[in-house]
Amino acid sequence: MKSSLGSLITAVATPFRSDGEIDREVFERLVRYLADHGSDAVVVSGSTGESGTLTDDEKIELVRLAKSTAPSLKVISGTTTNSTKHSLELVERAERAGADGILAVTPYYNRPSQDGLVAHFSAILSSTSLPVILYDIPIRTGRKIETSTVLALLERFDNLFGLKDASQTTGQAAALLRLSGENLSLFSGDDALTLPLMSVGAVGVISVASHWAGPVFKEMIESFKSGDNLRAAKLNLVLVPSFNFQSQDFAPNPTPLKAMLEVMGFGEGICRLPLLGASKELKDQAKELLDRLVLEAKEAGVYLEERWEL
Repeated sequence: MKSSLGSLITAVATPFRSDGEIDREVFERLVRYLADHGSDAVVVSGSTGESGTLTDDEKIELVRLAKSTAPSLKVISGTTTNSTKHSLELVERAERAGADGILAVTPYYNRPSQDGLVAHFSAILSSTSLPVILYDIPIRTGRKIETSTVLALLERFDNLFGLKDASQTTGQAAALLRLSGENLSLFSGDDALTLPLMSVGAVGVISVASHWAGPVFKEMIESFKSGDNLRAAKLNLVLVPSFNFQSQDFAPNPTPLKAMLEVMGFGEGICRLPLLGASKELKDQAKELLDRLVLEAKEAGVYLEERWEL
């Protein structure tokens, strides 16, 4: 690819105050923290950022806040919807606000055909000079982006930068990379599949658990890239409890993340409805997980804060 958005990208949460408004001070502190703890870039107003309940103006404001808060970070805007027209309006605004890239999710609920996906993504890619990462997450959208669709778009658009793969189909990811050569950057969209997907050619991850385990993720990725597969595997095992914590049946992402952020000192664990905020049970789990993570990471040679002085 002509440019790089990094290997560890955090899908950053959107902190809310008790009155339901965005807590801008906490968001700025969180972005600075991520910049200092391994993240190369952040996705703002993605699904982890509760994009479905953000207004258009809030989405664009988050781009500006992230850019001004941590100039070293690349800022990728999750400003697309299941409406092509609306997506084009948001992409244009995000580019003017200073976004470094666009994360374009598969249109959800209306479940277009593969030809419809080609038309939708073609419109987005044609409308911007920014690098675009397609987001394939069938469990949320009801439609998978097929390999043939990605390849058709790659033939036409130089700014199709990558694919965030949350389809849980490692074999299909390998087939796509074989056919696309070095023309596509694949990112794991599932923290638990980061290392397996890197083993077939992915460049990194767009992560949730990197909010609290960024240095471990970064070391795992760098160890794999340097050929130290045993160390990478050991660090992956350290991360397994974090994978299990971050999305649970009774508390889907980002509710567990909001619990963790409250424990770390970033806000009050509040989500916008229909997502529920962090319960005491989740916050207790988060505290236990952090204590365990610090100890196991230290044993693996990665040092995290033992006191979260943020």
